Amino acid sequence: MTAGYAVDWTGRFSGTTPAVVRPGSTTEVSRVMEICCEHGLAVVPQGGNTGLVGGGVPLGGEVVLSLRRLRRLDAVEQAAGQVTAGAGVTIAELQDHAEASGWRYAVDLGARESATVGGTIATNAGGLRMIRYGGTRQQLTGIEAVLADGRVLSHLGGLVKDNTGYDLASLLCGSEGTLAVVSAARLRLHPPSPEVVTALLAFSDTSPAFAAAAGLRRTLPELEAVEFFLHGGLALVSELTGAKSPFSKAFDCYLLVEAAGVTDPGPALESAIARTTGVADVAVALSDTQRRRLWHLREAHTEVINTLGPPHKLDVTLPHEALAAFVGDVSELVQEVAPGAEAWFFGHAGDGNLHVNVTGVEPYDDTVDTAVLSLVAHLGGSISAEHGVGRAKLPYLHLNRSPGELSVFRAIKAAFDPRGILNPGVLLPAPDAAAEG
Repeated sequence: MTAGYAVDWTGRFSGTTPAVVRPGSTTEVSRVMEICCEHGLAVVPQGGNTGLVGGGVPLGGEVVLSLRRLRRLDAVEQAAGQVTAGAGVTIAELQDHAEASGWRYAVDLGARESATVGGTIATNAGGLRMIRYGGTRQQLTGIEAVLADGRVLSHLGGLVKDNTGYDLASLLCGSEGTLAVVSAARLRLHPPSPEVVTALLAFSDTSPAFAAAAGLRRTLPELEAVEFFLHGGLALVSELTGAKSPFSKAFDCYLLVEAAGVTDPGPALESAIARTTGVADVAVALSDTQRRRLWHLREAHTEVINTLGPPHKLDVTLPHEALAAFVGDVSELVQEVAPGAEAWFFGHAGDGNLHVNVTGVEPYDDTVDTAVLSLVAHLGGSISAEHGVGRAKLPYLHLNRSPGELSVFRAIKAAFDPRGILNPGVLLPAPDAAAEG
């Protein structure tokens, strides 16, 4: 059965494929790509298929190259604080493996149980703790990848200082499977921070909430996460999952804040919150169970919003000073261009990344996408923060990238994949397509 490989997680993007190939080694990936290149067969590399912008599904009838069987997971190298993992290893498995050896893999996201190392490299996933540790690109110290013609590039030495030319790991990270097929990666680990404190802060308005996020980043070195959501999202999570708000009344918006360190960061967090203006109420987790409950209120947003029908998922970054007004402006804009639709907001307030989900709009009606992403670009933001460009945002890439930049992108693509068989129509148009407007 190939159906599960031909539709994305949201259900908004679906296609067909003549075949799903599931290699179990880099050598097998190489042979598959060699054959596909020889016969001019287009290929879509696919990891855990948790993508949200149509970048990992065969919308043009391509062969699906599933990397889930690339399960290599080497022993942690204690002296270097690094580990080599295959593209098919899930983020949760990698985290558990690192923890068992006294280390931590710091990239974390709600889809950790199914998102894979290869997929997060393809999109340069940021996740929940980017404000402290950086995104996936910052964790890469080496990479193994297969080119479109089957040749293997392997640079997994893991040297922190290695100025011997172009950084291919960094280039392939975020390339969405358009340049090469990542089969394995050497990844940086971090010392654990065993003492953790989590709090939910309530606000009566978005302006003090985003100001608080900026203030906490500036004054609390132990800060790991600052997650944002609104009352509407919290109410939907409560309705559909039975989870309860820790507060006796409703507030307009919330920040889920977490700090961690070798010693208890609780006093530092308490002091930082006390100096923060606009906090209407605070709930502090006093146990691991309470901590998981608070995180559920944020992490369940994606799942419950999806029950309302395939959402338009607009993952964007805004300058910090524009965040508060943007939430209100987009709510009005959505109603203006798509009466009856509803906008849901949540995301990573610490790094300016908001996930705008719009429900009540047909999957292939891009009116809302155009309006919202045009506003994002006008405000100096990015149309894609961490989900990638995929196919969903391909028409809008020119809003953030100049013609000169796009021509360089095309030149890089042509150098890596001259026949254009790797993920055609994703991130950049196929080589013979017309230039962007």
